[in-house]
Amino acid sequence: MSKKEVLKRVDELRKLLNDANRAYYRDADPFISDREFDEALNELNKLEKEHDLADPSSPTQRVGEAPTDNFPTVTHPVPLLSLDNTYNADELRDFDRRVKDRLGDERYTYALELKFDGASARLRYENQKLVLGATRGDGEQGDDITRNIKTIKDIPLTLPKEAPDTLEIRGEAYMEKEAFIRLNEYREQNDLQPFANPRNSTAGSLKMQDPREVARRPIRMFAFDLLYDTDDHDHTHSGKMDSLKKWGFPVCNYFEVTDSIDAALETISKWDDLRHSLPYEIDGVVIKVNEDRYREILGSTSKAPRWAIAYKFEAEQASTVLESITLQVGRLGSITPVAELKPVSLAGTTVKRASLHNEDEIHRKDIRTGDTVVIEKAGEIIPQVISVVNADRDNRPKPFAMPENCPACNKKLEKFEGEVKWRCVNPECPPQVRERIIHFSSRDAMDIEGLGEAVVDQLVDAGLITTYADLYKLNKEDLIPLERMGEKSAENLISAIDESRKQDFHRVLYALGIRFVGKTVAKDLTSHFKTMDELQSATIDQMTAVDSIGPKIAESVHSFFIREESTQLISRLADAGLQFEAKSNEQKSSSLEGKKFVLTGSLPSLTRNEASEIIEKHGGKTVSSVSGNTDYLLAGESAGSKLDKAKKLDIPIISEEDLMKMVNN
Repeated sequence: MSKKEVLKRVDELRKLLNDANRAYYRDADPFISDREFDEALNELNKLEKEHDLADPSSPTQRVGEAPTDNFPTVTHPVPLLSLDNTYNADELRDFDRRVKDRLGDERYTYALELKFDGASARLRYENQKLVLGATRGDGEQGDDITRNIKTIKDIPLTLPKEAPDTLEIRGEAYMEKEAFIRLNEYREQNDLQPFANPRNSTAGSLKMQDPREVARRPIRMFAFDLLYDTDDHDHTHSGKMDSLKKWGFPVCNYFEVTDSIDAALETISKWDDLRHSLPYEIDGVVIKVNEDRYREILGSTSKAPRWAIAYKFEAEQASTVLESITLQVGRLGSITPVAELKPVSLAGTTVKRASLHNEDEIHRKDIRTGDTVVIEKAGEIIPQVISVVNADRDNRPKPFAMPENCPACNKKLEKFEGEVKWRCVNPECPPQVRERIIHFSSRDAMDIEGLGEAVVDQLVDAGLITTYADLYKLNKEDLIPLERMGEKSAENLISAIDESRKQDFHRVLYALGIRFVGKTVAKDLTSHFKTMDELQSATIDQMTAVDSIGPKIAESVHSFFIREESTQLISRLADAGLQFEAKSNEQKSSSLEGKKFVLTGSLPSLTRNEASEIIEKHGGKTVSSVSGNTDYLLAGESAGSKLDKAKKLDIPIISEEDLMKMVNN
């Protein structure tokens, strides 16, 4: 392979793996199997080493996902690393050989435990009380999801007095198979795209903003590691599991200690046969050196410890004929091609459909109607097509081509720069209507009390609304016939809808559901463009001139407003009396004039929105990230990495009480 070919292949692999990481972590919609991902990662790693192409931003250097902007960021004092994977006995014996080479004549054993197919989390206890729950994130930093973690009933909120004052737990959140199936049935009944597997549904649920919604999801957890200060030189992993059980943590009963790698392989074979009868998904076995004192000697790479490895089970596969390709419209307008298959038995169920993910994937695998394809179901309710068996057959039809128009509403499809999926951007497209209305009425948007998901479903099913503009033509008589909707409830809902007409312009803009327009962006736009007419007529260049508005946001806003459907919707909302003009500056004082504040953590009595409004009404401004231009960091409980950065930059750190003193003075 020439240097040019190597560079091309490295670029291809990096793009594939980055796309796969985004699909897996951010979108909860994986498009390649774990095995395919690992093979591509190993190939890239080998090419980078052989040709000296190391890059800190390469997927080979990543542990998981970067922390999000939706939660406070926390730094892990001990990194949460991933595990190297192995798929056969020879590779596992190579791992054993490497351990022996490093430990020499030291005697050691192996602890074996199931590898759960869920989402890793870190728990911290101080004075026997749970004070932090966090995602693994990128291994160094994760999201503070303490409120959501506390909804998982398996997790003790307090520990017995004999537990150490300070300790950290590593665990795996998961969903049982039956609970996951019920969740997907609910989503399909409500025209929501089902989750690909329990792992993605669990990870997605833990990132929800409303803990009450998380509590409704059937999430459970197993603890698999314990970190705390001890002088016990003979501390073992098996001993730690016993301690966790004693203190009330859920620990899996399938756990064995072996004195050789051959004995470990026997246990792996036994658990491979067992996995189909378990109530939860596993995708392998984790093998760890049992004696804690050897962990430091064995050390770790930047990604994974050298004292542990994961043995991955082979995914189950079957071959069948792809009879046709249909299109499914997602809740945000994304178009997903679906393989309609000749029914085939796989992992104890009959499979008739499989996800094809997107047009690029179909072309990459050269999948066409009539092909015999290999499908895989590695714990996935919606299996995926892995490859084509007879790609060289005669008279194959032409390659698949995405239609120009949406299969649900016949409006023209669009593909945004940097994205692989086509989208329907019609706000009246039936599969999207429900989610758009729920967003429109949410607390941070129009805040229509009483308009929950169940009521929206009833209104849509009854044909009373097809867009959120229809809410403003409803009357009490329309609502009373609905199930569990008495006269008083109907009056209250109509009153809440009427009250929403008073919401500020920036909340109306956020409620429209324009892609990339969050609460902060909506405020920035309405501060610059004072009326809806001004914003609708603004060019992309004029929008990008606004602080914090980049080309991606500007393009999305501009595209929304130039569409005829959007224009009609805006006109109807204007007729309904919504606020399409920014209120004159109601600044109470100039005590914070020109000062930039960053907010982090949970404040005692104010929400972040309320704190931001107070700052802005006294002349200040809130920004999202800490920099040398930041004047103050307003920090609450569970403050994350922003607090660390502010300390390094000597930025004044204030509390909610300090802020109130500043504005009251």
